Amino acid sequence: MAANDTKDNGAFKLPDPALVSRTMADVAERGQRIVADFLRRQSDEAGASQDAIRPDPLNIGGAFMEMTAKLMANPARIVEAQFGFWQDYITLWQNTARRMMGDPVKPVISEDPKDKRFKDDAWRENEVFDFIKQSYLLSANYITTLARSADDLDSKTAQKVDFYTRQFVDAMSPSNFLMTNPEVLRRTAETGGENLLRGLQNLLGDLERGRGKLKIRMVDDSKFTIGENIAVTPGKVVYQNELMQLIQYSPTTETVLKTPLLILPPWINKFYILDLRPKNSFIRWAVEQGHTVFVCSWVNPDESLANRDFADYMRLGPYAALEAIDKATGEKNVNAIGYCLGGTLLSATLAHMAAKKDTRIKSATFFTTMVDFEEAGELGVFIDEEQLQSLEEKMSKRGYLEGREMAATFNMLRANDLIWSFVVQNYLLGQEPFPFDLLYWNDDSTRMPAAMHSFYLRRMYQQNDLCKPGGITLDGVKLDLRKIKLPTYMLSTREDHIAPWKSTYRATQLYQGPRRFVLAASGHIAGVVNPPDAGKYSHWVNEDLPETPDAWFEGATELSGSWWPDWHRWILGLDKRRVPARIPGEGALPAIEDAPGSYVKVMATD
Repeated sequence: MAANDTKDNGAFKLPDPALVSRTMADVAERGQRIVADFLRRQSDEAGASQDAIRPDPLNIGGAFMEMTAKLMANPARIVEAQFGFWQDYITLWQNTARRMMGDPVKPVISEDPKDKRFKDDAWRENEVFDFIKQSYLLSANYITTLARSADDLDSKTAQKVDFYTRQFVDAMSPSNFLMTNPEVLRRTAETGGENLLRGLQNLLGDLERGRGKLKIRMVDDSKFTIGENIAVTPGKVVYQNELMQLIQYSPTTETVLKTPLLILPPWINKFYILDLRPKNSFIRWAVEQGHTVFVCSWVNPDESLANRDFADYMRLGPYAALEAIDKATGEKNVNAIGYCLGGTLLSATLAHMAAKKDTRIKSATFFTTMVDFEEAGELGVFIDEEQLQSLEEKMSKRGYLEGREMAATFNMLRANDLIWSFVVQNYLLGQEPFPFDLLYWNDDSTRMPAAMHSFYLRRMYQQNDLCKPGGITLDGVKLDLRKIKLPTYMLSTREDHIAPWKSTYRATQLYQGPRRFVLAASGHIAGVVNPPDAGKYSHWVNEDLPETPDAWFEGATELSGSWWPDWHRWILGLDKRRVPARIPGEGALPAIEDAPGSYVKVMATD
């Protein structure tokens, strides 16, 4: 039978023997090299770190043992949950049998319409796969409900149990396995298993990228080059120090607003999330509105910066930028934007400046920024004493936190979208990743200096000292966020899994100046990077700032489209004065190099 006839008559296509032979030989050679390299590095690390003898650095076992003990104290609850589960399961068996006989039946349990794992029609149209899907959903519901039903668990332990229970449930989805995923089975039949051979090659490539640890390739990074087709807004680096390069962007209008705009992005990631491509670049859009835009491009630190702390980031970040902007433009005053951790730094800097009567920052905008960490969302799962000690041991040896470790933590917060979907696409379907600018940025991870990161996690996430008057001292100054009295614009996103909007809202009750809080639809990135021309995602506004976020939302008005124009109108309401456009490098600071500069091009794996 001709190979090209198999798809039409439904026969299973046999794989090309030569392809199988070549693949297996390659697997053997590469696999031996990967394992040898991984074992050598594990041996080296074991000799230099106590991590090797830590059986449970995440302290998961202790949390689940406590949960189990609480459940066993109330066996009636377990019996009740099991009884309900088996009742639903028997109903599912009966419905499946009736459906196979041609009777219409309603599902016992349905997936969330937004759940992309079950988008293939076979999950609903085929009786067997519909049964597999509903069996999984019933089991998942039973497991998560039981884990959440333990009485008297403290909130941190309950959160950890719930988080890792959902990690397990997500991992066990039938969509993640060859024999229970209809789309994978169909592709395997069509290609004679060549998809699995390609997937095996993809798996080996990802193990090689991670040097023995799996580093899932999410994007075709060969299609992007920073400064060529991503991060391409024209400008110049006009100042640099060991922690950051300051980029000044070239104007596109004859006149510009008198007050320059300074953007402080997070140094957990790279700044070009705000300058991905021209169509979705906030930086380019701000330039087109007449802003003289300056951006701090943070260094990707190595061991030489291990002792740089939060005060260093303040001193060599916003303070150094203010001095440089004064020299470059002759303007002492700026409007400032801080994004996520950059916003936390901006808030701390403003409190520091308030104590020193420094008024050079005239307005502050915060993108998805937490300053009160009491309810930090699911990131709090990773901030207990055992995990912090383990993390600090790793950082003390290297001088920094590996970028991929930080990225893995964030990916776990959206495991189905950022882990398991790529397992299916790359390894089971054998597909190559797509060239997607946002995922390219997400994969371009950065390191974190040991001293700074330990301070940030302990003093802010664990002890929540920033929102306490005098709780944190930077460069000899006790910080009090209540002394921040300049105009503030706070932008949060409704589906944010990193900085939950109800936590970011707490800042409205801390700052004392004119305040505006705006809530955008979508998440931590997409809700911020939402250009007006895209016509996507709405936002909510409310001139009042009641004590609770729920009360604010109840009185809010939903408006269609991007929040960007709302922010620009707010800025213009503060000061509309304009001056002739400023050309980077023509002031007192000569241009060092073209934007986006060299710091942003340093990869965490270099």
